[in-house]
Amino acid sequence: MKLKLHQAFFLLFFLISGVVNAQNQPSKEEVLEMINRANTYWQRNIKSEVRAFWDHAAYHTGNMEAYNVTKNEAYRKYSEDWAEYNKWMGAKSTDKSNWKYQYGETDEHVLFGDWQICFQTYIDLYRLKPEAYKIARAKEVMQYEMSTPNNDYWWWADGLYMVMPVMTKLYNVTGDQQYLDKLYDYFRYANSIMYDKTEKLYYRDAKYVYPKHKTANGKKDFWARGDGWVFAGLAKVLKDLPLTDPHRNEYLTKYRNMAKAIAKSQQTEGYWTRSILDPLHAPGPETSGTAFFTYGLLWGINNGYLKEKAYWPIGQKAWAYLSKTALQPDGKLGYVQPIGEKAIPGQVVDVNATSNFGVGAFLLAGSEMYRYLSNKQ
Repeated sequence: MKLKLHQAFFLLFFLISGVVNAQNQPSKEEVLEMINRANTYWQRNIKSEVRAFWDHAAYHTGNMEAYNVTKNEAYRKYSEDWAEYNKWMGAKSTDKSNWKYQYGETDEHVLFGDWQICFQTYIDLYRLKPEAYKIARAKEVMQYEMSTPNNDYWWWADGLYMVMPVMTKLYNVTGDQQYLDKLYDYFRYANSIMYDKTEKLYYRDAKYVYPKHKTANGKKDFWARGDGWVFAGLAKVLKDLPLTDPHRNEYLTKYRNMAKAIAKSQQTEGYWTRSILDPLHAPGPETSGTAFFTYGLLWGINNGYLKEKAYWPIGQKAWAYLSKTALQPDGKLGYVQPIGEKAIPGQVVDVNATSNFGVGAFLLAGSEMYRYLSNKQ
């Protein structure tokens, strides 16, 4: 059968595209090497005996996923040593009358979500070897919190990653329905102050809501890492939430709508800029937000919540940035925006900018990429 010239052209185009796509796709062995390279570098250079505050705890959420795919006992022990050092606690005050939940880094800020993300890892370790002391403090703190009439505990976007998965994980080990009821109550409050119904994205907190706050170019300012926290948090919630939960469809709708907005705002190089919808506000690559987005997108593909045809090219391009630009030959992870709460024009974020939470996000993304490729190969 003879092909017309235009038919032959398109056939050649698709063949070439397929070859290029196959060449760009890493093997699961290559991804595993990258996970190990990044995590080994981190654990060799950073001791496990550090506090249980959010930045370290966010690393451990990624380390536990790396353990799940590698079964490297050194990774599990690193997190367990950290938990032991912190006595399986977050903030350590025992005076409930003085417990606070506004921002604070001292021991009385027990109800502040940045001190509660550590419970995610404690619960994961408990599930590997159930011993009551591992989750005793998590249950004490969250049960007290749920006994109060307040619902405004999650007043900043990061908090949704810090604590939403704690609620679903505790439900799964206790069977206490109140964890899911309060999860929805607190989530609904967060949506009321931070969620943009038009863009389907989250402002970092109420003070960044447009038009009260704008980018340097007068646009809405959605901070990449902030939305990364939310998107990854929703993926974790959907992973653990019962299929029969009455609010599951609402979480899923928020997650899918975020996925659409995230996919549309990816830069051609594969990363997302620090201000998602205004690339000129703080231009250049950023790893932590990109890694959380990559994790959330690949998790959705792997679990059937996002269409592979639409979202795999986005995830593949993002992973190419993470693995070829952000990850260095020695295992150091670069281009991580330092601790903060917004995109800052002129802030230097370069190959030497690294941080614990950024490595944790990379490990999450790498673990989902490994699972994706394992299903294909």
